[in-house]
Amino acid sequence: MQAPLCIRPLSAAEKRELEIGLRSRDAFTLRRSQILLASARGYASSQSAAYLGCRDQTVRNALHAFHNEGLGCLRAKSSAPKRVQAVWSKERDDELRELLHHSPRLFGKPRSTWTLQLLAAVCFEQGLTSRELSDEALRHTLARLDINWKRAKHWMTSPDPHYARKKVARDRLMRLSAQHPEWGSASRMRCGGAGWPSPCHTPGRLARR
Repeated sequence: MQAPLCIRPLSAAEKRELEIGLRSRDAFTLRRSQILLASARGYASSQSAAYLGCRDQTVRNALHAFHNEGLGCLRAKSSAPKRVQAVWSKERDDELRELLHHSPRLFGKPRSTWTLQLLAAVCFEQGLTSRELSDEALRHTLARLDINWKRAKHWMTSPDPHYARKKVARDRLMRLSAQHPEWGSASRMRCGGAGWPSPCHTPGRLARR
């Protein structure tokens, strides 16, 4: 039969710290303090569990943690992965950069801009990762590559085959508009404004209006 697990004798300073923990707003610290003080009063782990409304294993975990860490066990440990970059192979860095320059529609997705969840899914589907990565893992990888996510999610080129021609026309129109302020904002809006220029309005026709 397994011997009951009990706390080691507490020092005066440790007892004071645990009593302070009973007033903590942190639920983890409060529960650990209750468990350790109950054990110090002679309660077995099963008795403490029944009194505090928790599992017997929770009590045993607290007692083991105190024996190993002392009062450090009153603070919850982070559940975040310690080496999130390990889930992404550095040999795939260039492929990730290249992927971000393509529209998600190319991979059968219903939108033209990236989200972290969408990027994780496509990386997995394309065999770049062995599983779908978390948002945190992807953010860490992008930060390591010095990639600004807010800009990167719009990196892809337009799927429109006339993209280059339209961009040249738009840029030319914007330069002409800057040289002719008398055209007014209304004319610029009719010609596409910040978007693509309308094919029915040319700088020549605008000048004659």
